[in-house]
Amino acid sequence: MALVVTAALTVALAGCQQSSGDGDGDRDGDGEGRPTASAPAPTRASGYGVVFLGIDECSSFGRESFTEVPCTSERAAARVIARYDGRAGEGQPCPATTDFVLHISEQKPSADEDGDGAVPQGYACMRNLEPPHPGDPGGGGGPRTIVGDCVYSAGAGEVRETACDSTAEKNPEYKVTEAVERRSDCPASAELYVQLGGPRPVGCARPL
Repeated sequence: MALVVTAALTVALAGCQQSSGDGDGDRDGDGEGRPTASAPAPTRASGYGVVFLGIDECSSFGRESFTEVPCTSERAAARVIARYDGRAGEGQPCPATTDFVLHISEQKPSADEDGDGAVPQGYACMRNLEPPHPGDPGGGGGPRTIVGDCVYSAGAGEVRETACDSTAEKNPEYKVTEAVERRSDCPASAELYVQLGGPRPVGCARPL
């Protein structure tokens, strides 16, 4: 994901974190505290097959296409840890350690949870059943950047997230050590400020 950042003693740049792609089963990001047109409530989970990818239900592995499967199935690869109606960029942020987001297009199956013959547009915040977990601090991925993550300079006032253990293609250059309300709250060791959003929107990043 690309993040807009500001270096120490420079003019702040506006922006928010965003990862590329859209459509069914792809990844997308939305920063904590992102402005929303509405605040949709999570879809209530009622067991496999009752709510399409409800909370605590599982999906098969895949980003381009996916299916809901029982969590005990050998095909199960990830679990829903939060589920919302609407578009990810306009709704509630996923939990901090979400590994990826599945975008669910509106569908009209023969049966659904309320009997109206439709599954509304929404998104499911997913957590892999087994490692790796790119959404963990330092994991190098996930829809959000959080404390403990590492980034590298992507030019033009942007940084991108990468694994802290240097196993990714790009080596880490900075590590987000704290989330604070204002840049002035960052420690003196901070040389980069990453916009995180939420009640503590400034990420203090030190060089590695």
